[in-house]
Amino acid sequence: MKVAIFSQFQKKKPLASLEVLLDVLNKKNIEIIIEETFYKGVSPKLNTDYPTFNTLDASYDFLVSIGGDGTILRAITLVRDLNIPIVGVNTGRLGFLATIQYDEIEAAIHAILDKKYAISERSLLTIESSEDNSEINSCNFALNEIAVSRKNTTSMITVETELNGEYLTSYWSDGLIISTPTGSTGYSLSCGGPVITPDAASLVLTPIAPHNLSARPLVIDDSTVITLKVNGREKKHLVSLDSRIATLSNKTTITIKKAPFTIKMIVLNNETFLDTLRKKLLWGEDNRN
Repeated sequence: MKVAIFSQFQKKKPLASLEVLLDVLNKKNIEIIIEETFYKGVSPKLNTDYPTFNTLDASYDFLVSIGGDGTILRAITLVRDLNIPIVGVNTGRLGFLATIQYDEIEAAIHAILDKKYAISERSLLTIESSEDNSEINSCNFALNEIAVSRKNTTSMITVETELNGEYLTSYWSDGLIISTPTGSTGYSLSCGGPVITPDAASLVLTPIAPHNLSARPLVIDDSTVITLKVNGREKKHLVSLDSRIATLSNKTTITIKKAPFTIKMIVLNNETFLDTLRKKLLWGEDNRN
């Protein structure tokens, strides 16, 4: 068995999780390959040398991401369409994707090696633009959301929106979020969007601080092709794909649709999305009780 390890951090908490993870995998004689940049930061603190990677191929059995949900969003840019399952060790805060806590690492790895898990297929979004942009073209997909927003201005922008070629509306706002079910508990939720279960075949359009107060989040079928054109006082606007940002000129045609591949998340048998919701959003918690 061959396992990839990825993280963005070399701090105390991720390092402690890495040490536990390495100990468990080494005892099981698992082949371990660590992402190159991460390894450079932590290698002086490890007792053993490990091979590294900067790109992945389909030979890996699974990838362990150490960090928060943002680290997993970075990991998918390496996994892409290789169908490598991802499991997240949480050293961040909320953690809807990275759900394994430090004291659960050993048990979780044993469960994975014993095949006591399920695969949650997570849909992604892809983006195309009429303006050639290397930042978008090099990695044109997102797991959580694709958003357009204003740049270098306090003025609102107008986001002309079409669904399957039919005009919907022009959002007069700070921007617009197009979210997957996975991303519904992220940026979209913070802007008043609904929570969508991961297996729902839906997308949600969530305006960011709309000036027309009747503009509400809209849930649509995930087969819908979304076309956007942005206009405003500034000549350019921002497009974000999860945590990656690009700049496009106004009136550029942006086309967003469901990606032709999915990301596979490892879900242990004792985990459910509803249980995660209750824990992370403190549903049912009341200081009076």
